[in-house]
Amino acid sequence: MKWPEKVTIKEVGPRDGLQNEKAIVSTDRKIDWINALSETGLTYIEATSFVRPSWIPQLGDAAEVAAGIKRNQGIVYAALVPNMKGLEAALNAGMDEISVFMSATETHNKKNINKSISETFPVLKEVAETAQKHGKTVRGYVSTVFGCPYEGKVPLDQVFRVCEELFSMGISELSLGDTIGIANPRQVEEVLQQTLTRFDKSKLALHFHDTHGMALANVLKSLDFGIETFDASLGGLGGCPYAPGASGNLATDDLVHMLENMGIKTGIDSRKLMKAAQIMQNELDKPLPSHQMAIYNQLND
Repeated sequence: MKWPEKVTIKEVGPRDGLQNEKAIVSTDRKIDWINALSETGLTYIEATSFVRPSWIPQLGDAAEVAAGIKRNQGIVYAALVPNMKGLEAALNAGMDEISVFMSATETHNKKNINKSISETFPVLKEVAETAQKHGKTVRGYVSTVFGCPYEGKVPLDQVFRVCEELFSMGISELSLGDTIGIANPRQVEEVLQQTLTRFDKSKLALHFHDTHGMALANVLKSLDFGIETFDASLGGLGGCPYAPGASGNLATDDLVHMLENMGIKTGIDSRKLMKAAQIMQNELDKPLPSHQMAIYNQLND
């Protein structure tokens, strides 16, 4: 079995990890956390989201966080934006990459963005084209690829329609999301078999949640198909505010542990990663849900 020699892990904890936390983490602590993440060997950190604070109050300090973090050379600092107002703020903050997002199902898209899928396309097209005119790369997220909390099973034709539209906007990479963490390896195989007949694997990433404990198994199946980029959140933080039942993301520390022990390089220092995890665990005053943090906490109890 031929697996990739190296995998890129895109850290989404500061955005996707914190947006679902009940507690609002202080700006200074977010900055400390991102700075610690920047020292681990990560090459990509999604630092925040420029959305209306009333939508996601946990990320209402996006501009302050972006201004306060130390930007290490060789790291892409990205931000999620929903519209042109968000893009303007992200450009003013000097973000390296812009992420846009939408769902493969109408109901989740309306809950998440308050627009139909057809209404969302022109908004994201303007964002993507404007960002590229400013020299920024644009990344796309497609939610509910493997199942929707409102509509159940999602026909792949719906997924492909959204993917094709996003690629037509010039996005550099598309992240396929298991928003509620219901995917299993057989389903991942079925989805990738069809997806890779339409799209180049080098332009695809996978974004798994670990609701049913399947995230690492789904990564393993994705590796079989040559996928080399995965989103993850340190400590397993995260979820989706508009997806009932969604629990934490695939944990960065668990993913690094698995890959490195398989001989697949990540470029990430596990010890520095654990130090960064401790910052947020102490701030939230609760154990982080990853396996690596459970081991750490037991050893340091």
